[in-house]
Order: sequence, then C-alpha cells, then structure tokens
Amino acid sequence: MLQDGEKGVIIQRDKQTYAVAPHIPCGVVSPDTLRKLADTAEKYQAAALKITSAARIAVVGLAEGDVDNVWKDLEMSPGAAVGLCVRSVKACPGTTFCKRGMQDSLSVGMKLDEKYHGTELPGKLKMGVSGCPNQCAETCIKDIGFVGMPNGWKLFVGGNGGGKPRLSRELARDLTTEQALEMADAVVEFYKENAKPRQRLGAMIEKMGFEEFKAAVTGG
Repeated sequence: MLQDGEKGVIIQRDKQTYAVAPHIPCGVVSPDTLRKLADTAEKYQAAALKITSAARIAVVGLAEGDVDNVWKDLEMSPGAAVGLCVRSVKACPGTTFCKRGMQDSLSVGMKLDEKYHGTELPGKLKMGVSGCPNQCAETCIKDIGFVGMPNGWKLFVGGNGGGKPRLSRELARDLTTEQALEMADAVVEFYKENAKPRQRLGAMIEKMGFEEFKAAVTGG
C-alpha cells in the first residue's frame, strides 16, 4: 500500500483508493489541462474531481495500480498536498481581473509559487496573496500573507487553521512588491533556521514573542 505523499498520492478514507492532486500554480489552469484532467478521470474511473481549498483539482478514488499511469497521462507535477514543506500559495485575481484589486496579487503569487512550492521546512507552511483588504485568499489564516492596499502591501505572519487556529499579525505595511518579497524571504529563512520540527510559524512566533521575531526579520 502506498503511503501519503508517495508517488504524489493521498490515501482516501476507505484505505484502499487514492487521490492525486497535480500542481496548479495559484489555481490558474488552461482549457487543455482541464480537458486532460477530465479525460484521465474518466479513463481510470475516478470517483470524483474535487477542487481543493488550495485551488488544485484532485482526481479522487483511484486504484493503486493506476497511479503511475494517471501521472503519465496527466503529464503534470504533483502538488505539495502533504509533508513538511510549503504546501500552497493561494492568490486572488487581483488587478489582473478583479475590479476591487489594489495590487497585483496574481503576479506576486506566481513568483512565490515558483520559488517556494514544495520547499522543505521544519513544518508545513501556507502562503496567501490578496489584492485588497477583502482577503479573498484567506490571508488572515496563512503562515505568510500579503494584503494589497492603495499604498503598497501589508505583510502578515503566523496565521493558520487547524485544531488550534490563529489569526496572522501585521509585520509591516506600505511595502513595495520588491520589499514585500524580500521580507517574506527573511521570514522563511528565519523559520527554516529556528523552528522546531513540526512547529508552525505562528507557534514559533508565540513562543519567542512577536516583537523579538519582528526585530529579527526586519532588522529593527
């Protein structure tokens, strides 16, 4: 029996079938890819196609013996749905499409995804990029969150869902895109070097104190 994460699979409730969740950066997908997902799901008699909270499209209810061929037919890389790593970068349409967008969240999200998706860390880490304060990318419960404002970006840290949910806290504001990306880099590196195994960023910040963490990653 395959284990979670092995060959990019997630074992299902019945302990006999599997789901695969191909990587779809920031949820942007082409018609050709959608057709390939649909055709593959039909070919291998998947139980369902499920749009996930990480904006992936999971092919659910696959037989173990079909997993390798499913990936071969899809010609897509696995999404980091499990493991101690950067799991996902969720981004709203931002100024690319949305009338309410104040900052280019989709472009920033794609840059973060390209750099960090699947990066191994002490614990799982999720990012969100919202182009306005409505926070459609659920930035308030992400480990690292960008929120677009008229004067630039606010950067938030330490949020998470789960059994012990936390709201993120504002680390800095009025950042240019370059400044926001650089500060996110500093947060990831500090977390990578200082967190305990399986410790979420918010738990680490809570233990060391927010002001001490802020000083460490911002230099002041």
